[in-house]
Amino acid sequence: MTLTIAPRLRTLLLLLLAAAGLLLATAGPASAHAALTGSDPRQGAVVDRAPAQVSLTFSENVSLDDDSLRVLDPKGKRVDDGKPAGAGGTTYAVKLHAGLPDGTYTVAYQVVSADSHPVAGAYTFSVGAPSETSVSVGGQEAGGGPVGWLYGFGRYVSYAGFVVLTGGAAFVLACWPRGAGARVLQRLVVGGWLALTGATLLLLLLRGSYTTSGKLADVFDLDLLGEVLQTKSGAALVSRLLLLAAAALFVAVLFGAYDKREDEEKRDLTFGLAVGGTVVAAGLAATWAMAEHASVGLQAGLAMPVDVLHLLSMAAWLGGLTALLTALYRAPGELPLPVSAVRRFSRVAFGSVVALVVTGVYQSWRQLGSWSAFTDTRYGQLLLVKIALVAALVGLAYFSRRWTARLAVSAAAVPAAAVPAAAGKRQQRQGAGSAVAAATPRSEGAAAKAKGAGKSRVAGTAAEAADPERAAHAGDPERAAQLARQRAAVDTARRKQQRDADPERHGLRRSVLAEAGVAVVLLAVTTVLTQTEPGRTEQEAQAAGAASSSAARSTAPSGAVTLDIPFDTASPNGKGVVRVDIDPARVGGNDVHLYVERPDGTAVDIPEVKLALTLKSKDIGPLPVAPEHITTGHWSASGVQIPMAGDWEVAVTVRTSDIDQVTVSKNAQIG
Repeated sequence: MTLTIAPRLRTLLLLLLAAAGLLLATAGPASAHAALTGSDPRQGAVVDRAPAQVSLTFSENVSLDDDSLRVLDPKGKRVDDGKPAGAGGTTYAVKLHAGLPDGTYTVAYQVVSADSHPVAGAYTFSVGAPSETSVSVGGQEAGGGPVGWLYGFGRYVSYAGFVVLTGGAAFVLACWPRGAGARVLQRLVVGGWLALTGATLLLLLLRGSYTTSGKLADVFDLDLLGEVLQTKSGAALVSRLLLLAAAALFVAVLFGAYDKREDEEKRDLTFGLAVGGTVVAAGLAATWAMAEHASVGLQAGLAMPVDVLHLLSMAAWLGGLTALLTALYRAPGELPLPVSAVRRFSRVAFGSVVALVVTGVYQSWRQLGSWSAFTDTRYGQLLLVKIALVAALVGLAYFSRRWTARLAVSAAAVPAAAVPAAAGKRQQRQGAGSAVAAATPRSEGAAAKAKGAGKSRVAGTAAEAADPERAAHAGDPERAAQLARQRAAVDTARRKQQRDADPERHGLRRSVLAEAGVAVVLLAVTTVLTQTEPGRTEQEAQAAGAASSSAARSTAPSGAVTLDIPFDTASPNGKGVVRVDIDPARVGGNDVHLYVERPDGTAVDIPEVKLALTLKSKDIGPLPVAPEHITTGHWSASGVQIPMAGDWEVAVTVRTSDIDQVTVSKNAQIG
């Protein structure tokens, strides 16, 4: 039977497929469940002496290897010991070499969060004074590039394969047991198994490169694959492959022994297949729940079974919808889809939607935590899109239920009208035959025999067309094959004409096709959503970062940039240190504090201290700053305007007597 789709619906389906592809193609690198919430030294800080170690604090636990935390000097040379380790809680540290010179250092990190997503980034701090650096902090992405795109595609195919495999098998078992003999449904379910198996193998190969280098050349690195197998994500993927072996046995029984049983015998086997299939499907769903968002964070013990139920409900609905669409369009004429199967699936879909709503509300609360996260975070925005698509599917399902009801009424009316008509036709034929027999005189028997002999040859030709085997017995196999092809073509055209002439079935096919198109996009949004940082985590990380910045400012005297500059006016008591604090060291208004101390650290008043800022690379400045004396050894200026980001020279003029003064300077990175 030829698949025919209305032009408008074909266009709609193509647009929806394109939208799904666009969602996957434009999805950025995977955002992590763990986010960087603090560091020591903090980003942009200028410290007097090199620290003994660099520590990073994340919102949740992360996995490390020898290259997870790297500290690079201005020339790009690594200056850490290459042994990052936990420093308590969610803080991780790496020790630095001793005797590091002044300059700007780069901290680069790439770790894997507890929910399997890679986290990467970089920032700089300076020792003594900022300097030029050959290390680029741009492009620090995790899960990006071709490997990241392939990994996202593999995730989409794995979800689609799980939906088709689980939902298609459930549709046959719960809604249409006779459909086990339909070749198109067999191909559909087996295709889902092959897609899920192939995608799982692809994800297993890509996993190592996806979380580390991002290079295609590392996909077949056996050492990297061995490391992946020791992680939680690797164990989940291997478990999925083992469960798929059990799923293959289930599919073989469903479309083998189960299909060959009689209806009464099928009932005994249905219970066993239902229990076994549910266990295997739940196990497959658990391989996602145990390694992704549900496995970490708030109420993980409850979130994982809820996530399994959510995935199973989605598969029963969307996978059953795919099987229903396939049966409506491609089921053979000798095995038409009954109305009872459509009505059973309608009830299954309703229960699945209820389960999806309940579990989805819980997941939304767990992953968002506040109403503002719906609009202020990317996770919340994607969730709004998913909710809209689910609502559209429910609306389309309403129309499908209406067509199903009409189809049931039409199917019930046809037998009632057909039986009397058929009986009447048989009576008419019997009556006509009796009348002809009664009207034929016995004397005309010889003439009738003669005419019958002539007509038998014409009847034989007609019989050949109706029965090709008769033509074969007549010694013309080529003619028999030709007649068989003609008869098959006629039968196919007749069945297609009967289907297309049924307005209720045609309307149901159109509405189910529209549902399937929306489901394709819904699955793409779900895939992107599972790779996106939850709104609750994103907002907590933002709050932690803001609190950290606020705490750093409130623990002054030092601001965002602190410069300790020694001076010597070559006069008695002319030596000391002037400390300059610039807060927040960004473009716009800044607070500047100056502290003058003797070499022993005691505060001292001097006749005058002045400040000037110069951005030599842009020929800006010097911009004079006249601080006011606050207390012994302390001067301050508020609202100092810095017009542009860059490496600014901070020059301080110190006058210790009427004739003794000196100007000293250091550079500070502003912005």
